[in-house]
Amino acid sequence: MADPTPAEVQQYIAAGMTCEYLHVEGDGRHFFATIVSSEFEGLSRVRRHQRVYAVLGDRMKEEIHALSMSKTLTPAEWALSPEGQAAAASSASR
Repeated sequence: MADPTPAEVQQYIAAGMTCEYLHVEGDGRHFFATIVSSEFEGLSRVRRHQRVYAVLGDRMKEEIHALSMSKTLTPAEWALSPEGQAAAASSASR
């Protein structure tokens, strides 16, 4: 089985939960994700990560060696972050 691409991991996550913003980078084994979802409202950081792991299911055991989710944010948290403000400014200038 070939290692998944960042785009495939992004598709796996998007298929299992509603994301207002989703970006995945990686090398086929180790991935880094920024995930913004209203599904994270009221959840601790650990519960947010558990939600994403549940979406990925067995893929975390079989295909994806490591997934770093340094940013699992609600839309309100994203709007206040530098990345979220930059994305909003970029969208407004189009």
